[in-house]
Amino acid sequence: MDREHEDEKRPNAGEQGAEERPSKESERPDDAGRDTRKDTRDAEGDKNYWTGRNNQQYQQEHQQQKRPGGSPGPKFDFSRKNRIALGFFVFLIATFTFMLFSEGTAMSTQEVPYSAFLNYVEANQVNAVEIQDKNMITFALRNNMTAMTRIPYEDTTLMETLKTHNVQITGTERGVSMLQVVLQLLPWLIFIGFTVMLWRQTKGANGNVMAFSKSRAKEYMDTDVKTTFDDVAGQKEAKYELQEVVDFLKHPSKFQEIGARIPKGVLLVGPPGTGKTLLAKAVAGEAGVAFFHMSGSDFVEMFVGVGASRVRDLFEQGRKNAPCILFIDELDAVGRTRGSGLGGGHDEREQTLNQMLVEMDGFDTATGVIVIAATNRPDVLDPALLRPGRFDRQVVVDMPDVAEREAILGIHCKKIKKADDVDLNRIARATPGTSGADLANLVNEAALFAARTGRTTVTMHDFEEGRDKILLGVAKHSKVMTPVEKRATAYHEAGHTLLHYYLKHLDPLHKVTIIPHGRALGLTISLPEKDAYTKNRSALNDWIKVCMGGYVAEDLVYGETTTGTSNDIKQATEIARRMVTEWGMSDMGFIGFGKEDEPLFLGREIAQHKDYSEDTARRIDAEVTKILEQAMADTRSILTEHRDQLDTLTNELVEKETLDDAQIRVLLGFDPAEQTTRFI
Repeated sequence: MDREHEDEKRPNAGEQGAEERPSKESERPDDAGRDTRKDTRDAEGDKNYWTGRNNQQYQQEHQQQKRPGGSPGPKFDFSRKNRIALGFFVFLIATFTFMLFSEGTAMSTQEVPYSAFLNYVEANQVNAVEIQDKNMITFALRNNMTAMTRIPYEDTTLMETLKTHNVQITGTERGVSMLQVVLQLLPWLIFIGFTVMLWRQTKGANGNVMAFSKSRAKEYMDTDVKTTFDDVAGQKEAKYELQEVVDFLKHPSKFQEIGARIPKGVLLVGPPGTGKTLLAKAVAGEAGVAFFHMSGSDFVEMFVGVGASRVRDLFEQGRKNAPCILFIDELDAVGRTRGSGLGGGHDEREQTLNQMLVEMDGFDTATGVIVIAATNRPDVLDPALLRPGRFDRQVVVDMPDVAEREAILGIHCKKIKKADDVDLNRIARATPGTSGADLANLVNEAALFAARTGRTTVTMHDFEEGRDKILLGVAKHSKVMTPVEKRATAYHEAGHTLLHYYLKHLDPLHKVTIIPHGRALGLTISLPEKDAYTKNRSALNDWIKVCMGGYVAEDLVYGETTTGTSNDIKQATEIARRMVTEWGMSDMGFIGFGKEDEPLFLGREIAQHKDYSEDTARRIDAEVTKILEQAMADTRSILTEHRDQLDTLTNELVEKETLDDAQIRVLLGFDPAEQTTRFI
């Protein structure tokens, strides 16, 4: 059976997500809420649409709808481009019609053989001739009929013959036909048309060919949907820092009187989805001054010098509209460290960065131009860009804690109709490590689940389904598993689950399921009571034992294990090794082994430096093995002692597929939990 990835999703799901990387707990930044702007555009658009239609237009549309067959009739778009095309088409039709009739008129004169013409001349029946280009003769007979002939050869006696018979002689040059004119002009017309089309496609917004070197910054307008700091949940420190910038722009004299100066640049730093751009929108809505925004990638272009030119134009716009704010999103696209070391170099990008450095340190703060930028990769930015005088202040936008997650959920839940049983605090506790973007998506998924079933309100069950879908993957109810595979998966998950009730330093169990989610065949999920930023040695040892629970359960029941334990083994081994080499939680003592330097685009193992001897490496391996062996012995002892509960829990899982904490406590006879975490 293929359960190699059975527990790969578990780290993202409550229990194993909260404990898989204990050292990362302190690094869990969190998120400001997502954009909670009220959706007024559609309503305003509808209002403008209906008020803009007068009664006459309505009557015309009503009459069109009453046409036979219910068809409103054809509608033609007489835009400028279509009018030009239609005019050109009519011109071609008129030209070819004229040419057709002209050629037809010319061909109406009867043509006779040259020998017949000579016979007419000899018989004195020709009154006058007109010779065209020495190869065509049009002649008039005495009976007023006209005809034409072609001279097949150079006849030197023709003129003498005509004079002898008293024929009136005239000579003309044949005119150019309209067809020849058109054929000669057509290539030029095509060339001119192609040139005009190419020029129109390459000209920029300012109406000239070189406009692509201009800044593509867009100005925030007062008519746009307004976002304020009230729409951003949590992030009190970040909002305070930015509120100070807004106050300076509104009341600069308050700062200037005491000699204070506002930072020239503010850099918003945080993981993806934490609300950096949302905070910038809030600044735009609160400041009441000109606000220009563009992406860092807009500076990069295939043409040499365009990026630097756009930087100059952006700051020139700022000076003209001072006081104002310039917001650059994804600054790392243009602000990466210069040089040709690891990560590569790009001369054009470096020239763009150089121009930005000059512009940021070149204008006076008295002009009121402030640069705000956002990035989730501050480690790759050039040091010259981060020095005081350019970006004086770095504002960290963290992942939200449990209280901030509850506030974010409250903002997004204003858009939906939720049932009375919805507890936002429980949902916030069940989503550790999620960003504001994740929470907004969770609320939307819950609303979609409710809409699918035809209900008008969103219940707690819908939020549970949405959470599982986002963090664990879509539940695959249709996935067919044999009874043997299903029971083996149930034993594996029961081994993880049972340890939660006999180990003291773990988060409370939330639920266990053997319904496949994503690539995992089964999941054991815990629900942290609070956000943990550090872990002690006892908690890490207990977590290693939980990772071993599935392995030991399989070995006790079947006498062998499956590939579904691979991810558990990786987690337990990594935690044990870091306990020895990084956290000093072994007999090796207070010492760290191995310097980790992670250059860009290189994996950790490639860049790891080993700064200890082979003998020390053997001691490290021995300590790691000691921790794992002790944890394995304790896990095997617990599950062996409570084998009857392991079998009971497995049988119930096979029957019901999903069990929560309250159901398991009743099944195994444990005391009820003080705080229930039952969602479903």
